Amino acid sequence: MITTIVTLQPPHLVLRTEAGDRYLPLVGNNFWTIGRGKDNAFVLTDKWISRNHAMIQQMDTGDFYLIDLGSRNGSFVNGRRVSIPVTLKDADYLLFGQTELEFRSPDLKMDIESGIDIDSQDFTATLNVRRLISVMVMDIRDFTVLTRKLDERVLSEVIGSWFRQAGDIIRNNGSWVDKYIGDAIMAVWFHGAEGVNSTEMLRIFQALIDLYEVTEELSNTYPLPFPLRVGAGINTGYAMVGNAGSSERSDYTALGDTVNAAFRLESSTKEIRMDIALGEETYKYISELENVDETFKQYKVNLKGYDSPTITYAGTFNHLKNFLGKELLSQENKNLF
Repeated sequence: MITTIVTLQPPHLVLRTEAGDRYLPLVGNNFWTIGRGKDNAFVLTDKWISRNHAMIQQMDTGDFYLIDLGSRNGSFVNGRRVSIPVTLKDADYLLFGQTELEFRSPDLKMDIESGIDIDSQDFTATLNVRRLISVMVMDIRDFTVLTRKLDERVLSEVIGSWFRQAGDIIRNNGSWVDKYIGDAIMAVWFHGAEGVNSTEMLRIFQALIDLYEVTEELSNTYPLPFPLRVGAGINTGYAMVGNAGSSERSDYTALGDTVNAAFRLESSTKEIRMDIALGEETYKYISELENVDETFKQYKVNLKGYDSPTITYAGTFNHLKNFLGKELLSQENKNLF
């Protein structure tokens, strides 16, 4: 009989210092911020590091991503500057300012002849709750062209700033960034079993407008070859949600057709030349509001992976901004009586 030895180390960063190595564990959360500011998960006292410099996020797949948050001097993985979220691999060398770290995520070492029952170790939690959710996907348009025309340092600052401010905006509007995907983000709002009230949906729309305004502000701040543009898809429906990941760290996430359709709806905005595309269920929850017909028009689109055309309701950010302004005024007038 072969003796079994199981070595399971949690993912961590190794910080090399004159006093010896420091270990920064990547557990207990699904993201960790790095910077000089005291509000970061990992505070690094390096004058070349920005107050909010970078972030490491673990996805529901278990992968770790490094996301630069618009730092002035950049974040580097194995000597290459990060401009979009980069997947980290075990033993990757990270550089922030003049501070060097090593990312470690050792694999579970196990003798396959030992007969250990993997399931008994509770390595992966199960998605087991069906919930009504709204999924928002927002994508930066023409990003590939931008990477070819823009200096790498400026590109890193622009995209990092966009990711950082997007995270703040979505948190302020009742959700969080569930995924950073190259030049896109995904956020999920959870609703009660009784359905979605219009106030909840208006909060999501407010997040959209805030994101749009941040994008315009960045366009005006940096010397870009063309203005930054974004598109968004929102879909509402039921999905299986729950804690996914290892027993050391779990991540509340959603899977299923509702999520997939949100990505497809975002892509459809390019086909119909609109900024925002809503799923039918999403539109249903705002259909009774005043001026909604002026904001979102009905289209039929061919979503990738779907056999028949799909109905969507689409509009522009300017139309949505006017709609929210009128809706806010209407609610204020109602409160007067």
